[in-house]
Amino acid sequence: MASFLCYLMSTRLLFLIPLLHAIATNCFASRQPVLCHDDESSALLQFKQSFDWNLNSCFDPSDYRPKISSWKVEGVDTDCCSWDGVECNKETGHVIGLDLSSSCLYGSMLSNSSLFSLVRLQRLNLAHNNFNFSQIPSGFGHLSRLTYLNLSDSSFSGQIPSKFSKLSKLTSFDLSDNYMLDLRSLKGLVQNLTSLEDLSLGYVQIPSPVPEILANLSSLRTLDLTGCGMYGEFPVGIFKLPKLQVLWVDSNQFLMGNLPEFYSSSPLKSLSLRGTNFSGKLPDSIGNLNSLNELWMGDCNFSGHIPSSLGTLLELRVLILRRNGLYGAVGSPTTIFASPKLHILDLSSNKFTGKLPFEYFQIWKYMKKIDADNFTYMLEFTSILSCGYAVYQYYPYSMKIINKGREIMYSRIIEVFATIDLSSNEFNGKVSEFIGNLNGLQLLNLSNNNLTGHIPLSLGELTTLESLDLSQNKLSGQIPWQLTKLTFLGSFNVSNNQLTGLIPHGYQFDTFENSSFAGNLGLCGKPLSKKCENHEQAPLPSSGIKEVQDSWFHMEFDWKIILPGYVSGLIIGVVVGNVVTEKMQCWFVRTRRRQLKR
Repeated sequence: MASFLCYLMSTRLLFLIPLLHAIATNCFASRQPVLCHDDESSALLQFKQSFDWNLNSCFDPSDYRPKISSWKVEGVDTDCCSWDGVECNKETGHVIGLDLSSSCLYGSMLSNSSLFSLVRLQRLNLAHNNFNFSQIPSGFGHLSRLTYLNLSDSSFSGQIPSKFSKLSKLTSFDLSDNYMLDLRSLKGLVQNLTSLEDLSLGYVQIPSPVPEILANLSSLRTLDLTGCGMYGEFPVGIFKLPKLQVLWVDSNQFLMGNLPEFYSSSPLKSLSLRGTNFSGKLPDSIGNLNSLNELWMGDCNFSGHIPSSLGTLLELRVLILRRNGLYGAVGSPTTIFASPKLHILDLSSNKFTGKLPFEYFQIWKYMKKIDADNFTYMLEFTSILSCGYAVYQYYPYSMKIINKGREIMYSRIIEVFATIDLSSNEFNGKVSEFIGNLNGLQLLNLSNNNLTGHIPLSLGELTTLESLDLSQNKLSGQIPWQLTKLTFLGSFNVSNNQLTGLIPHGYQFDTFENSSFAGNLGLCGKPLSKKCENHEQAPLPSSGIKEVQDSWFHMEFDWKIILPGYVSGLIIGVVVGNVVTEKMQCWFVRTRRRQLKR
């Protein structure tokens, strides 16, 4: 009996050994990395060889290290799945993602490019390269599995291929900043792209009305049609898209429309209608946009009063309403100045009246000095979950500031940038000493109003101020010597007031020209030719330099003359350029928005 049991157990053990061996083999095999396929590796190398690496084509020339430099057929990293910018399916080894953005690629994109043999691609990013104004090949239409496609700022030209409309799985599509691209039919492009979440066509030439079909894209979160030459009536249904967060249709001069009634369910964060022909009144329901943090509506044809509900938008950071037909008081009972995060405010060139409610300036914490050792650039940010991938998008802003006929260009705006422009209105009363509490301001323009009284001594506390314009008012008294503490002050104008006494000198004041002080018959001293009698220069503040050095904004400025036109490239720090122009175009200008995958 015992021998039978031993025989039975031995038989079962012999049966289990092959099974255990198979299991162990499978487990071991599953831990081995799956190498990329030879045909796809070859296709990538052919694509690499079809372009030059040109430093002038780099998005950031200071970081010249093209991703394709790691693509090699010899050495350690011969597996294309380990190459920079290449993403493979971990189970099959097929190439499913390719990110060659900002890779300094230079050359024409050909219709027979080996890129189009990578038919399993789901994500493709070729942004910020230089494809030598070649046409976009229709071969992109063969990559039918694409969910993300970014060809922005890559120097393409000609007609956009109709085959793009076949990429029905696209959720993110970006052709922006290709100024020589033309699109015959926006409706034809998007009619099959029903899953779109992000559509960016800024500065692509689309001389046509905005198609109603865009209002059917219920998943749309970002729509950028900036500077496309579009015209006609803007479909009001687009404002009501349930997931829309970013809507930019600015710089379309002949695009018309009115603002609809807004609902609290709207997730809208950034709205730009600047430089369009939108008109009508601003609806009270704009206060329902609880997520709104940027409102760019300068250079339009809006009229009437500013709705007090704007003051209830607690997330509002940027408010640009310059050059409209707006009028009336902006103070109590509920004021637009009540938004605590506001740090860029431009109400210039309207017909606003009354006294400035300086008491509200106390709550603007973003206009006060903060710890900026780790300051960041001001970016509009959205995150889109697409087919298991998180697509992060950043929209850096630029700003152009006009003072005394000169434009100062900031290529990128840091998060803590703070500016107020209330010029060319009908505000009256005195400038309150409360203004000195906003000691993080970089720019202050109160010119061309009816302000009276003395220049507040507290302005001397704005030690980060770079531009101050109080011209064309009725200010009286002396120019406070405390302003000589403003050692960052590069532009200063108090012309055409009723100021008297000796012009302070020292530090920045020794650099200002006659035009800064003209039209004040009682002023004397340099740089004016009128000499002073029985006037003594007030002592310079002994602690002025020390205070600036201790401030958060201590950095070296690189003053450069910037040629007219677009200023491109990443700028570390702040570059200030003075551009002399015949016409003052606009105070705030958002220029080329680069969408970067981080």
